[in-house]
Amino acid sequence: MNWDRVKGNWKEMSGQAKQHWGKLTHDDLTTIKGRREELEGAIQKRYGYEKEEAKTEIDNWLDEMEEM
Repeated sequence: MNWDRVKGNWKEMSGQAKQHWGKLTHDDLTTIKGRREELEGAIQKRYGYEKEEAKTEIDNWLDEMEEM
């Protein structure tokens, strides 16, 4: 799944992101507004990941969403 599709459907995708990354708050997801860099930053902050690790997490999540 490409990021433009996620961004365009952020309201629906944010719920799935919340299920995947339970430490993200409603405020985090509202602030992100479908911006990948913002999601990377929020994951880094909440999980203590390095930037590359957060990018990999998002890529894996996108792959999972594509399989659904």
